[in-house]
Amino acid sequence: MESDVTSSVVPSLMAQHIDIFVCPSCGGALHVSSDRRRIECSKCNLSFRSEKGIPLLFWPNESDSKVDVTEIVKSFYEENPFPGYEDVDSKWSLRDKAEKGIFARLLDDQIPYGWKILEVGCGTGQLSNFLGMTWGRTVFATDICLNSLKLGQEFKETHQIDNVVFLQMNLFRPAFKTDSFDLVICNGVLHHTSAPFLGFQSISKLIKKGGFVIVGLYNTYGRIPTDIRRFIFKLSGNRFKSLDPRLRAKNLSDIRKHIWFMDQYKNPHESKHTIGEALSWFDQSGVEFINSIPKSTAFEPFCPEEKLFKANPRGTRLDHFFVQLGMLLSGGREGGFFIMIGRKKT
Repeated sequence: MESDVTSSVVPSLMAQHIDIFVCPSCGGALHVSSDRRRIECSKCNLSFRSEKGIPLLFWPNESDSKVDVTEIVKSFYEENPFPGYEDVDSKWSLRDKAEKGIFARLLDDQIPYGWKILEVGCGTGQLSNFLGMTWGRTVFATDICLNSLKLGQEFKETHQIDNVVFLQMNLFRPAFKTDSFDLVICNGVLHHTSAPFLGFQSISKLIKKGGFVIVGLYNTYGRIPTDIRRFIFKLSGNRFKSLDPRLRAKNLSDIRKHIWFMDQYKNPHESKHTIGEALSWFDQSGVEFINSIPKSTAFEPFCPEEKLFKANPRGTRLDHFFVQLGMLLSGGREGGFFIMIGRKKT
């Protein structure tokens, strides 16, 4: 069992890359203390500790706004970490699970050697641990929820995944310098914040020029079937759960079904977005559209051997209408989730 002294030491991988970190409070340069047990700001003298090997660099939003939901969502995921590791007991089972999904497999195959990757809102860190298993890349995985991070950190330590650092961070108060990463991933996160576009602007600053961003959001139309089921569950006292395909699947454990139900139907805050809206975020943030899942042009299937980082047409409004209509008619598969990939303009 790891000692308290060892678990409070700043991760060596973070110490190696301390030059890309900044104080989330004032933006000053950070350095590791001589005993390697704290991270200190040379500008405002703030000091940050680690817990269970996880640097605690979370800094709250400095706003009196009544619509800020950061703490509410943070509390929800502290109680309901998503996703769980119940069916993942080794690196191989994690790889097998990840590669069953086309996106994760393609991402792992197509990330070039030497890339520095940031996952914002990593949850329990399954994607970061999966990507970190490949030698020659560096992965920083951040989330606001310490309980979720601890699950990812425990798996990383148990299975000796050395290319990943888990740390607690608020995406609105990032602990990284601008232009630090080749790839920033933010899947299923921004729609649980008070200001999704501001959140996108915050994370897009962290991408190097020519680097890529991947953002996943709930779609306004693809989410309608989930909203209908949520309404039925609320009226019926959570009966008729078989209306959700995942909740009637025989190959899922009761724990996994509960985690899915809580995340999809009991989350305290979510917003929905269209393909056109996400494209406008890209345009306003100096990001060029590259690809999407599903494809943003109508009647064009997403290929199992798709080149994720190869430029594609962004589609017309009519294309977007048909694509999103398809998401609705398919019953909101995967909760009406869609992914946009962009490249920061040079």
